[in-house]
Amino acid sequence: MHIAWTSFLAALLVIMVVPGPDFVLIMGNAVHSLRRGVQAALGVVTGLLVHATLATVGLSALVAAAPAALFAVKAIGALYLAWIGFTTLRTASKPAAGQRPRGNAFLRGLLCDLLNPKVMLTFLSLVPQAMDPHAAPLPQAALLSAVTVGVFAAFWVVVVPSARQLGGLLSRPGVRTTFERICGTALIGMAASVLAV
Repeated sequence: MHIAWTSFLAALLVIMVVPGPDFVLIMGNAVHSLRRGVQAALGVVTGLLVHATLATVGLSALVAAAPAALFAVKAIGALYLAWIGFTTLRTASKPAAGQRPRGNAFLRGLLCDLLNPKVMLTFLSLVPQAMDPHAAPLPQAALLSAVTVGVFAAFWVVVVPSARQLGGLLSRPGVRTTFERICGTALIGMAASVLAV
């Protein structure tokens, strides 16, 4: 079995370091508390596990092949991202006491990842390209999907504690407000880009 590990890991690295909705959501929680950052990251990784499982058994391919189903996933994901973005913008100008992220950070991370069709399409486009066409597909898909989840989990193990270093800087009202407005605007922009793909 000759898996194209070099190109696969290189592509995965690029995808990992380009900020997306998961990154914005996790960082927004992590700067407030390590606990919330970890919860959001665990939610995102759990979502990745779901996508990895679906991609491995081929259910995601069925959704991607059905235009109506794919559009429904995109629309729901875009609405959820937009809602998080508008909520962040709405609370950005409130006093510091009201600035701590509300709601279940794990659930938000899980839904943010599950409802992001780009994650599903990443598994569908990246994994098959690295597989050996002459070997059994299921074990390869399972291995590559597991590596993808593991790499992202390791990334968050490093990033979430590092984000706490921004906590002191963001304790300044003006800086915090600007940061949260940027996060909210970014999420709304990502919601629009989801529908554009």
